[in-house]
Amino acid sequence: MPTTSRRPSMLDVAARAGVSYQTVSRVLNEPSIVRPETRDRVLEAIVELGYARNRAARALKTTRSALVGVLSDGSSLFGPAETTAAIERAAREACYSTLLATVAPGEPHAQVASDLVGSGVDGIIVVAGHDGMTPVAEAAARTTPVLSVSSGPLDATGVEVVGVDQASGARAVITHLADQGMRRIVHVPGPVDWFDARARRRGTEETLVQIGADGECTDPGDWSARSGYRIGTKLAARALPDAIFAANDLMAIGILRALRERGIEVPRDVALVGFDDIEGATYTTPSLTSVTQPFAQLGRAAMHRLLARLEDGAGAADGTDGPEGPDDPSAALAPELVVRESSLRPL
Repeated sequence: MPTTSRRPSMLDVAARAGVSYQTVSRVLNEPSIVRPETRDRVLEAIVELGYARNRAARALKTTRSALVGVLSDGSSLFGPAETTAAIERAAREACYSTLLATVAPGEPHAQVASDLVGSGVDGIIVVAGHDGMTPVAEAAARTTPVLSVSSGPLDATGVEVVGVDQASGARAVITHLADQGMRRIVHVPGPVDWFDARARRRGTEETLVQIGADGECTDPGDWSARSGYRIGTKLAARALPDAIFAANDLMAIGILRALRERGIEVPRDVALVGFDDIEGATYTTPSLTSVTQPFAQLGRAAMHRLLARLEDGAGAADGTDGPEGPDDPSAALAPELVVRESSLRPL
């Protein structure tokens, strides 16, 4: 009868990677204290051999489960969805698994947080896009280490925040438009209860004042192309500004449709800029200028800070300061303006 292949062990991984058993254990249990090049070599050996940890045995030995909870509102919007995916990828890079829980509006958030903690997670990352997630983060932080990914800050005690500097992205947009000679700029903001929307509006308004340009904000949209279309229809019925800056790409796409239906050409008659740099931004006609966010870096920064809390500031066993992260972990990450046809005036 055929024999069953033996499952690879940590000793097999150590031999393949050319390191000690103890180093493999550190990579699996406390990856931030291992030199990055050593950690990468061990992770490659794990993948090559198909090694899988016995999670139950590890929990008994270390009191750590290598599970990270991720709490979100279940939004399918681009930013929250990409953030959640980036956290999951970063967790896998750090040899952690994720357990996702969603909190719907009106759902008892304290119970959801309690259930996640009861599942044995070592810590929780809250994807906090709007005000409604603040009590969720606060409830989770009562019993376990919690980190929030947000452009907050959150009014929640015991919750550290990492995020992207949304205001700086808006500043880059307004500066770019001003450099194109555009002085009358309209901003279409997102929902007032969303942290990103408030930060992008703040960056827009502050920069308009600094450069002495004429600016205004419309009523807020709801992030959807439909709301952008509705607002674009109103903008098309009045004297056009030099440029329109929508708080996300979907609203910008709705605005583009509304303008085109009324014979208004972008960028000939009015420039248009979005935010988020969704995949479709490259394929609109004209292609849409937007702001891209460093989601992969954001996921790694979130895991880096959460693991630092879990490990209580342990130094690197291999002579380094742990995994690469931002020089100032509390600093917001910088987005980047991607200039395309929609904001470039024809020569």
